Amino acid sequence: MSILVDKNTKVLVQGLTGKTGTFHTEQALAYHGTKMIGGIHPKKGGETWTGSKGESLPIFATVAEGKEKTGANASVVYVPPAGAAEAILEAIEAEIPLIICITEGIPVMDMIRVKARLDRSTSRLIGPNCPGVLTPNECKIGIMPGNIFRKGSVGVVSRSGTLTYEAVFQTTNVGLGQTTAVGIGGDPVKGTEFIDVLEMFLADDETKSIIMIGEIGGSAEEDAAQFLKDEAKRGRKKPMAGFIAGRTAPAGRTMGHAGAVISGGKGGAEDKIAAMESAGIKVSPSPARLGTTLVEAIKS
Repeated sequence: MSILVDKNTKVLVQGLTGKTGTFHTEQALAYHGTKMIGGIHPKKGGETWTGSKGESLPIFATVAEGKEKTGANASVVYVPPAGAAEAILEAIEAEIPLIICITEGIPVMDMIRVKARLDRSTSRLIGPNCPGVLTPNECKIGIMPGNIFRKGSVGVVSRSGTLTYEAVFQTTNVGLGQTTAVGIGGDPVKGTEFIDVLEMFLADDETKSIIMIGEIGGSAEEDAAQFLKDEAKRGRKKPMAGFIAGRTAPAGRTMGHAGAVISGGKGGAEDKIAAMESAGIKVSPSPARLGTTLVEAIKS
């Protein structure tokens, strides 16, 4: 099994005709035939997108039209920051089950509006400001490099895009491979948190172990640690390794992501590491040792 996406996932691309959307759609189509089935552009409905290698996809004027005509069950948003929130809202209104937003720099107030609507919907949003979701050999949505993945048994969830790739690379190197990798994004307001993804990985029979990568700022890692403690009491537990990015960040300074900022004495790395270790997560001393640290966790 996998979580969120598989070989049957049908994806609409919001922002297909732009440079970023075009490049990553071509990459997705080349990755084991990911089912990218159409694009969305309000002024180009009825036209056809053509890729650099002759690939072609129909363009629809709205997400609702695209869903009706293709049976799409996912969308990916490559729309620039000023219009990205409206693109997400359109996908929510069309009742797309899975929406993945790659866009960085969406205004926080825009995302608060999105979050309020999302909470009253049947859709799930991954992101924004995330690298996407990838299930090896089946489906690639977003900007993750498919060549480092290998089908296997590790579920990866991360706030950091770059460290998502590092965790994948390391678990491939030690021969474990991955079930699914999920980049939840580093913004303070986002659609899916650690707990949501951990719940899915714990329920997935093929996911035998998990890597969780956090960052300074916020309380998501502490919340996830408490969730894992509670689930362990119910008999649901899997070997886990983890890492916290931004350990040396000074208070008040944002480190890469909008949500990665220590404020009011909260959100520091040491507290997060302590919480993760108290939940049975073996915290790696560096990203380069995530694979070997997970192997140690599995053996112990």
